[in-house]
Amino acid sequence: MSIVVRTLSEQVFEIIRERIVSGQVARDAPIRQDALAAELGVSKIPVREALARLEQEGLLTSHANRGYSVRAMSADEAVEIFELRLAIEPAAARAGSLVADDDDRATVERLFEELDTATMEGASDVAERNRRFHTALVRPGQRLLTIQLIERLAVLSERYVIAHLAPAGRESRAHKEHRGLLDAWLAHDGERTATLLAAHIQGTLDDLRQQLDVQRSA
Repeated sequence: MSIVVRTLSEQVFEIIRERIVSGQVARDAPIRQDALAAELGVSKIPVREALARLEQEGLLTSHANRGYSVRAMSADEAVEIFELRLAIEPAAARAGSLVADDDDRATVERLFEELDTATMEGASDVAERNRRFHTALVRPGQRLLTIQLIERLAVLSERYVIAHLAPAGRESRAHKEHRGLLDAWLAHDGERTATLLAAHIQGTLDDLRQQLDVQRSA
């Protein structure tokens, strides 16, 4: 049995990050270290460390003498993130599907069920579940740099995944696409896995571009 011990800074990081991804923190609302530290019952040191890490991840923007604020989502950023995913993720999932062993397959099936439940129930951690499922598809390939890049892009995708699932009916489509992707991956069908994943990522990007353009022009 393994025991995962998270530092106080990591715990604060996860709390703030979840609030940002789920939209609980408004884009123009200032994030103050003093207020957060008092609310969470910690010193300013772990809060400062967590906020700096969130800025590195592209979720926050720092302002001199004004603290931090949530970085706005944009169609341009969505295009950049999802086009990068298209460039490397389908091929990596193809490689993963070809070498996955029984443990890998069991893990991916479990993560699919968790994602599917979170998607259909509109759970607050649906973006995190989505990230875990997608990254699990590439890990068996054991290409460390590729995995790290995909995980980074998956983190940056989370707010956009939440936005994409907002319109009615998207959860059913997500279920269908993820189910087909899972079946191909479990069958060691690398080409179909890559094709379905590319279509899934491209479809999400197309929807997001339209959604965000509409919001910008509103």
